[in-house]
Amino acid sequence: MVSHKVNVPDHVIKNVESIVKLQSQQEQHDTLHLKFLDRLAMMSSKPAFLYGLITFFFLWWLSSKLHRIGVLDLGIPDYHLHEQLLDTVALLLSTTLLIRQNRQDNLANQQSHLMLQLDLLTEQKIAKIIALLEELRADLPNVIDRRDHEAETMKEMTDPELVITILQENLQPLQ
Repeated sequence: MVSHKVNVPDHVIKNVESIVKLQSQQEQHDTLHLKFLDRLAMMSSKPAFLYGLITFFFLWWLSSKLHRIGVLDLGIPDYHLHEQLLDTVALLLSTTLLIRQNRQDNLANQQSHLMLQLDLLTEQKIAKIIALLEELRADLPNVIDRRDHEAETMKEMTDPELVITILQENLQPLQ
């Protein structure tokens, strides 16, 4: 069940639950290997990881400096700034870009979920308007009452879970 803090209409909750169910079904099909890689990518795309790398390289450089002057000997390889600076900068830059890309992906996912939710709500509202128009047409004495099969089918709200199931069945061979 989706939690919410304000009064949200039941059809909105149902739509959100359908979207969450689709995402959780997709995650259930992921192998352990893919789940591990996803977690690793998520960990390395956090700002804390970047700060950890900076701290690690600084401490490595400092311990190398202290080792060279004879104050500290931890037995770790020396960090030569003139030899390894380019590698360090490349790693820090790629981590920074990964963090930015992760933030942009999260924003894009939120926007796509919002657009999907708005599309579902729009479809439901249109179905309700068609149903009301059909009732109005049947109630008006000066309008000839006729059966419109297309309007009958269009006034039914689409079940998002049914659409998801049909999409999954038909898109599986493409993947």
